[in-house]
Amino acid sequence: MKDGDCLQILKSLIFLLAGQFLVLLAHGEVHYYDFVLKETNVTKLCVNRTILTVNDSFPGPVIRIHKGDTVFVTVHNQGYYGVTIHWHGVKQPGNPWSDGPEYITQCPIEPGSNFTYQVIFSDEEGTLWWHAHSDWTRSTVHGAIVILPKEGTSYPFHTPDGDEVLVLSAWYKVGDLYDELDEAIKSASDLPHSSGYAINGELGDFSNCSSETTNHYTVEYGKTYLLRIVNAVVNAELFFAIADHNLTAVGMDGAYIKPINSTYIMVSPGQTIDVLFTANQSPGNYYMAVRQFSSENPSVTGFDHSLGSAIVEYSGGEYNSSSSSVNYPHNLPQNLDMKSGREFVNRIRSLDSEDYPTSVPTNITTRMYITVSMNVLCKNSTSCSEQAMGNMLATSLNNISWVNPEMDVLQAYYRNISGIYTEDFPDFPSIMYNFTSDYDDYDLNLVVTNQATKVKVLEYGESVEIVFQGTTLLQGSVNHPMHLHGHSFYVVGLGYGNFNNETDPQTYNLVDPPKVNTFGVPKSGWLTIRFTANNPGVWFWHCHLDRHMTWGMNTAFIVKNGGTKESTLRPPPSYMPTCTGSSTTGHIRTRNSVDDEGKDKSQ
Repeated sequence: MKDGDCLQILKSLIFLLAGQFLVLLAHGEVHYYDFVLKETNVTKLCVNRTILTVNDSFPGPVIRIHKGDTVFVTVHNQGYYGVTIHWHGVKQPGNPWSDGPEYITQCPIEPGSNFTYQVIFSDEEGTLWWHAHSDWTRSTVHGAIVILPKEGTSYPFHTPDGDEVLVLSAWYKVGDLYDELDEAIKSASDLPHSSGYAINGELGDFSNCSSETTNHYTVEYGKTYLLRIVNAVVNAELFFAIADHNLTAVGMDGAYIKPINSTYIMVSPGQTIDVLFTANQSPGNYYMAVRQFSSENPSVTGFDHSLGSAIVEYSGGEYNSSSSSVNYPHNLPQNLDMKSGREFVNRIRSLDSEDYPTSVPTNITTRMYITVSMNVLCKNSTSCSEQAMGNMLATSLNNISWVNPEMDVLQAYYRNISGIYTEDFPDFPSIMYNFTSDYDDYDLNLVVTNQATKVKVLEYGESVEIVFQGTTLLQGSVNHPMHLHGHSFYVVGLGYGNFNNETDPQTYNLVDPPKVNTFGVPKSGWLTIRFTANNPGVWFWHCHLDRHMTWGMNTAFIVKNGGTKESTLRPPPSYMPTCTGSSTTGHIRTRNSVDDEGKDKSQ
């Protein structure tokens, strides 16, 4: 063992002991996990390929805890490239050092090294998830987090007879997704599209070479089950249904909601939904299935049309491999069913009970109006048109397309290092126009965006209202699931067309709006959210369609310290991953610097 390895282990032990002492003070239980990142051979869709996994599992292991617990996860990177892990929806009070987004709160965990995350749970209860936060590595590096009620308490509904985690994933048939992504970015071509959707890692009966591995879930007649559904898909909203069965949504994003009875659900990437279903149909076999909900222009047909499936099998029955013996989910909406997608979203409300009250900010101190757009990066010296050679598709917030800095923003903020970011992210668009017009001959100044690393600074305790406004630039209007790290927010309003600041606020729901961490800005519409900036640190804001995040639909909030120890950013662990000085994706560079066993050849 090298001296450097010994030092790293010693630092980790000191951090773990200090963290455990803090947790004991908070009276929470402590859990420990080891995540080993490595390449694993997998065969799907008749093709064998190598994917990055955690503990040889796709999806990865489930973390199961009680509300208020703390988890230490040591990530051992035996893969080919640098990776980080994000604990999606976990607020991490005062501890952004373990939040995980690459070049926002840390630099990558390089091959052959390890890093221990301290994951601090607070008021979250229900289902959340974890995933890689380095380019598209999350396509195969992800898993669920089950947060049970505190010991001695129970659910705000009848305790189910059983529960099942269902992680919905996208499968890419390409030989090496990360090399394909690198090449697409360098050549300014379209980014990769998935080839299928999996339920707990299996594509199901409707995909080639997949029926023998279809997942089966046995149920007993008359019993009720809690399904913990995670949309870990990289670039698609999904419809989910079980043939001939009703579903009751009772939770979302680690919080409870008023029950929604429906024959289907719609879940955006990044979201989790807890659903009850009762096995009350004639004993037999029933498909549960997912298909993409596409909010793109109907003329866009290049999305993944596949149907991911599994079998719900009543106990005592026999499964026949013929699909005709399994009831088909005719209640599953079609790909372009905008009406069904909108109807489900419009029904979501917080539980707002005595035990789970809402606390919607009303005295707003910061207001922002942010456009979410498709754009063009002008790389051609003679023409900035979309069609000009060398120009690239981009996305933006208020016409600023995010670019990663050379070191993480959190480190720069904490150590007061200049030149890494600027604090001038605009509160409003620089140009006001008809954001949702049907015509496509927009002024070039609206279409062309600029790259920058601009952040928004908030005082501790500020009450923030943001109106996200969708635009139709480049005919690229779709639903944009926006995700905020370090906080939950209330969705107080949404609508279609251009936001009207006189009439639309009159429609706000300030009584029981959904409390979430990810929610969709409607296609050609607007979304208003409110939250209290009560978590000091640097927190990422981004669209959870990774295509759009890759193209720049991101920014970050810096929340300053408050006046107490509890409202002050804690110091960093002494063993944070070091930055290499380059924020490019770097997959090819890193692959060339390691041998077949994942060891760094440069050492």
